[in-house]
Amino acid sequence: MWPSILRRVGYGLLVVLLVTFSVSLLLSFAPGSVAQTILGDEATPENVAALNAALGYDRPFLVQYFDWLWHAVQGDLGTSPITHIPVMQSIAERIPVTLEIAVLALIISLAISVPLAIVSASRPGGSVDRTISAITSVFLSVPAFVAGPVLIYFFAVSVNVFPALGWVPIGESLGGNLRAAFLPALAAAITEIAAFHRVLRADLISTLNEDYVAAARAKGLSSRYVMFRHAFRPSSFSLLTISGLSLARLIGGTIIVEMLFVLPGLGQYIANAVTTNDIVAVQGVVAFIALVFVVMNMLVDVSYGLVDPRVRRAPSAKKTRRPKSQEVAA
Repeated sequence: MWPSILRRVGYGLLVVLLVTFSVSLLLSFAPGSVAQTILGDEATPENVAALNAALGYDRPFLVQYFDWLWHAVQGDLGTSPITHIPVMQSIAERIPVTLEIAVLALIISLAISVPLAIVSASRPGGSVDRTISAITSVFLSVPAFVAGPVLIYFFAVSVNVFPALGWVPIGESLGGNLRAAFLPALAAAITEIAAFHRVLRADLISTLNEDYVAAARAKGLSSRYVMFRHAFRPSSFSLLTISGLSLARLIGGTIIVEMLFVLPGLGQYIANAVTTNDIVAVQGVVAFIALVFVVMNMLVDVSYGLVDPRVRRAPSAKKTRRPKSQEVAA
């Protein structure tokens, strides 16, 4: 077990290294510079070059990157030359907003998609199943930047139930915080609802066609009991995989939602960093998000043993084949 965990940790660190290196390389080709942003458009080329030299941006790319990497492995992601605030401090201040939106979006997605998948799988091909599938197909084709304005119009402008913009910290008002977070979370959850429904529906239909399920039905067990006792748990592997990875994706993919709803989260921070050529801030946030992906992937692998004890009892990977969804996640 431990060699497998250490191997996955090594792969994860390699992924973080490649991601941060690629992003840093792309930013090095971007037009403009931090010095130009700080000094303004009226600055002379000499002043810009002098400030770049003072900040260390006149050094070769590899020297800059490995210098940042050396400090990053020690827990220092650098200090933004624009805000003069350590990147770790900025992440710590903004991650609660992004994390709340991501977790709330995941909860909304599961709360809607799981019942819909169970209803669809109970009578596949029926009118209810076709209707639900059509609705989720629409959800799947609606990106967050389209869903956001639509939700704002209906729930904030027409009905005026939720605020259109802004954020209320949870320490000030729990109700106000949830009202401010609901529309951004729902906008981020629209696509996830469709994906979760399709995956769980397909797995449930496949499981319900197994011989042991037919045997359970032959014993006179109710459809509800068979669904939740015999079919749902073994059908949840794929849902478990994409749920864990979806949370990591939501944490790193809320840029559009946070900009649309003017939220002080991590997405807003990295968007501002990109527009101001703040390479240090972008490197730090990208490294953090990549690390979240790696950790979530490892937690998903560990959670298989909690869902199915057979995974824990497997003597070796050679003797027991892993679930297909786990192979995909790996």
